[in-house]
Amino acid sequence: MTALHRIEAAAARAALRTLRALGPVRASNLGGAVARSVGPMLPVSRVADANLRAAMPELDAAARRGIVRGVWDNLGRTLGELPHLADLRPSPSGPGWELVGAEALQPLLAQPGPAILFSGHIGNWEMLPVAAAAGVPFHSMYRTIENREIDALLLDLRRRAMRYDVQMFAKGPNGAKQAMKHLMAGGRLGMLMDQKMNDGIEARFFGRPAMTAPALAVLALRLRCPVIPGWVQRLGPARFRVTCEAPLALPDTGDRNVDVGTLTQAMNDTLERWIRQRPEGWLWLHRRWPKG
Repeated sequence: MTALHRIEAAAARAALRTLRALGPVRASNLGGAVARSVGPMLPVSRVADANLRAAMPELDAAARRGIVRGVWDNLGRTLGELPHLADLRPSPSGPGWELVGAEALQPLLAQPGPAILFSGHIGNWEMLPVAAAAGVPFHSMYRTIENREIDALLLDLRRRAMRYDVQMFAKGPNGAKQAMKHLMAGGRLGMLMDQKMNDGIEARFFGRPAMTAPALAVLALRLRCPVIPGWVQRLGPARFRVTCEAPLALPDTGDRNVDVGTLTQAMNDTLERWIRQRPEGWLWLHRRWPKG
């Protein structure tokens, strides 16, 4: 570990201790206040504005600024809430969550077998596997952080929140193999599928070509397993509505490439529908589409 990584890790531990001491609501409010004050001034906010202009041209400049500010507010709150994930519970009000569409998970309780739960970086996306695990534990794919100590801190927070002995598969060839083995053994897997993958396949997203990872479709069609859409809406500080929807239809035309494309498009259409409902809740800061 480099000296810089040690400094970063020490700062991360101190920040987590401070946020933990504040409690979930005040930690969320602090994270949101800092992020929405600083974030809109950062260069990456121009990426978000360009994405919004291309994806939702009906929005004027003021509306786009409001959404970008909301994006930063949500991101800051999500970070502020991280040390409290394990403390949040289903509840009718206050810190915690309500689960809508639990019936979509019921068949998974009734019989064993592989299943995939997919979402995007919407609301506090960290809450989706936590809430779903109240009925069915899902193992997850995740993107590693270069600083190994910070990576380990985040993994520990996620595992404690799940309250199950779940695995986290790092994105990459080895993680993909482990995830496939897990599914083939009848496991359940959670995947965030809203980011650009340059060597993926082309699908439409907000009416524009977008390179999209085909992994979910390839796995689901090979195993003929349920693909359950799920997303998180932020209702307030550390307060969420987690929604699980009916499984997507699995195409079966006999042409593998066509079926992979059809299922991948259905996934993108689902993500777009959610984002249009709450555009400030999605991570528009990512370069999702090609330039130009």
